[in-house]
Amino acid sequence: MFLLFFLYSLFGKTYSSSVFHPNTLYFPSFGPESCSNGQLLCMGSVTAGTGFLSLTPEPQQGNLTLPSSSALNKIGRVLYPQPVHAWPAIISTTFTLRITPFPNSTKSGDGMAFVFAQDDRPSPNASHGSYLGLFDRSTQGGGYRQIAVELDTFMNEFDIDANHVGIDTTSIINPVAAVSLNSTGVDLKSGRDIDVKIEYNGWTNMLHVSVGYSGNQLNNVLNHSIVLSDIIPSSVYVGFTASTGKTSPESHQILKWVFTSVPLPLQTDEHTKHDTINTILIIVIPIFLVALFSSIPFIWEAFRKDNFRRKKEEDIENLSRRAADSPKKFTYKQLSKATCNFSTENLLGSGGFGSVYRGIISDITPKTVAVKKISATSKQGEREFFAEICTIGRLRHKNLVKLQGWCHDGVQLLLVYDYLQNGSLDRFIGKDILDWQTRQQILTGLASALLYLHEECGNPVVHRDVKPSNVMLDIGFKAHLGDFGLARLHKEDSMTSVIAGTPGYMAPEVGFTGKVTPESDVYSFGMVILEVICGRRSKGMMEENSLVDYVWDLHSKNALLQCVDKYLNNRFDFDEEEVKRALKTGLACLHPDPTLRPKMSKVVNIFQNPNEPLMELPVNRPTGLYESLSVTSSASTTDFGSKGIHALLQSSTESLEEISISYHQP
Repeated sequence: MFLLFFLYSLFGKTYSSSVFHPNTLYFPSFGPESCSNGQLLCMGSVTAGTGFLSLTPEPQQGNLTLPSSSALNKIGRVLYPQPVHAWPAIISTTFTLRITPFPNSTKSGDGMAFVFAQDDRPSPNASHGSYLGLFDRSTQGGGYRQIAVELDTFMNEFDIDANHVGIDTTSIINPVAAVSLNSTGVDLKSGRDIDVKIEYNGWTNMLHVSVGYSGNQLNNVLNHSIVLSDIIPSSVYVGFTASTGKTSPESHQILKWVFTSVPLPLQTDEHTKHDTINTILIIVIPIFLVALFSSIPFIWEAFRKDNFRRKKEEDIENLSRRAADSPKKFTYKQLSKATCNFSTENLLGSGGFGSVYRGIISDITPKTVAVKKISATSKQGEREFFAEICTIGRLRHKNLVKLQGWCHDGVQLLLVYDYLQNGSLDRFIGKDILDWQTRQQILTGLASALLYLHEECGNPVVHRDVKPSNVMLDIGFKAHLGDFGLARLHKEDSMTSVIAGTPGYMAPEVGFTGKVTPESDVYSFGMVILEVICGRRSKGMMEENSLVDYVWDLHSKNALLQCVDKYLNNRFDFDEEEVKRALKTGLACLHPDPTLRPKMSKVVNIFQNPNEPLMELPVNRPTGLYESLSVTSSASTTDFGSKGIHALLQSSTESLEEISISYHQP
């Protein structure tokens, strides 16, 4: 053991202890306050409208047409006011733009760019026109450290055409890469909303650019190898620039913007590794010889225990492979390396049953993951571990958190999930961040996940713990339902001896009758609807002035919109009918009689089809009456320490017992 500890202390850490937290910037929309309250640095001709940023002047101001001369030779630059980590890192940014020529103008230009800049200075004074707010004659050819992805709408003598994407570092005249968009069918100056996605992989040093009209699939148009550390500092300012020329006015608007940077660990250099190996040869070999002879009595005992461990691991591996598209098996060494030995800097969250760490799996394509390390002191650790694999491991849906893999190494039990950059929905309840379109997207995604579990995945699965903290959000704020620790395969009249769930979200009949059904999930979903739209949390049915009573009271007064989150009401950018339909759907899901709650297929149709009829709601909140639970469950507890894992394997897929494997992010 001393030898192993010594080897680990010398050679185990191949990564720097300097670990950075990821940067996530999220602007689902913009408003007049975006440039005035420190959210963004708006320079030059940038102005903020309702729902967008204008980088260059707009053709309309009130009811007056802006003279074209007032929109010529303009430069606009907007930056996030704090630096972000650029390398080593995995970077992804998505934004929606709208470029529109001026009415009656014979020419338009010049375009805009996304920029990684060394500092937060304004654009050079003479960087209008073809320079796109990036360079002027003094900085052209070097002197300023930046990387820009240009979206060019004017053909100069050095351009390939008037509709292309390029990468610029030291010169706008000689871009390091450029490609026309004409073959994709996307016209940058069409006046339509266009989504642009820029990704950089710090492992492979590849930069990818994808473009497409909003609502359509993006086209990957440009892939270029570039080493960021050779060009820009490790911390940079990110944002947008745009310009117009002497004869070519056009409008450049940004409507949405999401940016994420996930730092990568720094590896030690080869010289340090070489010195480490020499140290091992000089010091460790004599210690090894002494330790070998003194530890022979322990080797046999370790061998015996290892055989027992291997048998359990093979049982888990064989059964997990029966699931379609089975999760991958990882070694503890792989996951320890991925998380920098489960460093506190990579800790995403902790609970009663374990902790979750951010990690980077160095596979063919490096991937950021969330690693759940189940606590060794958990009384039902193996049952929790296997139940999660049996449930979520066999499920595949775009709105479920995907289980990537697992590890069973001695007492170590680990689960590997997709890493979702924006953490849980719970972080955003009551915060002035999410616009109505984003909230509607989240609720629709969660409804689709429950529809899949209840009606589309074969054997219906009841989640049993639907709540905002179990809904994870990716970089585009799409919902992914996770934490299947309490999930059960649904059987008619199925009951549980242990009432498990979260007060405030648990259907009332579960506490009275013990029955666990898809309808109890529907109730929990209804509570999530109210919390997301009202921007406040519910503590439960019995609380004084509960959220449910509050919304029902406003419904009875035909004043539902009064309960809407003040942040949404102040923005005036949501569809009132859509919000009222969603609130009424939430109340229908919260009906005390489970037989009168809508199916999730009905809920999804309501969210996706504005002409789908709503359920009939009474004027006042209905009440329910239930009998107390009087049955005794025949479920028994198995001693896995002495009887092995076979009893677990025989019972797990039939009765996924009450466990709690949480995946939370701060």
